[in-house]
Amino acid sequence: MSVFGDYLAAVIHRAQLEASDAGSAKVEAPHLLLAIAAQTEPSIDPLLEEFGLDVAAVRAALDREYEHSLNTVGVTTAAYDLPRPTRLPTRPGIGRSAKLAMERGFGAVTKKKGLRPAHLLLGVVCAEVGTVPRALALAGVDREAVLARLRQAIDTPTM
Repeated sequence: MSVFGDYLAAVIHRAQLEASDAGSAKVEAPHLLLAIAAQTEPSIDPLLEEFGLDVAAVRAALDREYEHSLNTVGVTTAAYDLPRPTRLPTRPGIGRSAKLAMERGFGAVTKKKGLRPAHLLLGVVCAEVGTVPRALALAGVDREAVLARLRQAIDTPTM
């Protein structure tokens, strides 16, 4: 397997754990973002750090987005004692938003050999609608600045 293939397999495995822990039958883009933030990767770790996107910050942003979405329909987590999700016993499949994120990221390269971790993160972050962009906005993360830095990292030749 290629270096990128190993990275992708590790991220998907971690995303499956995140989805399972959340009681989700499918891995979605937020699970990928959590997994990317958790996976040590020298080529994108400085970028994640620059924008404050470590695992704890991403999880907090996603939790805030969840609460915000509930508040939108008049439900507050303070008013209800919501149970923890039941961890699923099976390995979650890949959901629609995760597939779209991978398609967007992988579509940014002309040759498969050119794939890098930044492409996967690009695919997740460049979504204009959905949980991830809402969570980033609520966390005060400048999504356009992240995208610009990702594109810069992708355009920079590797050794």
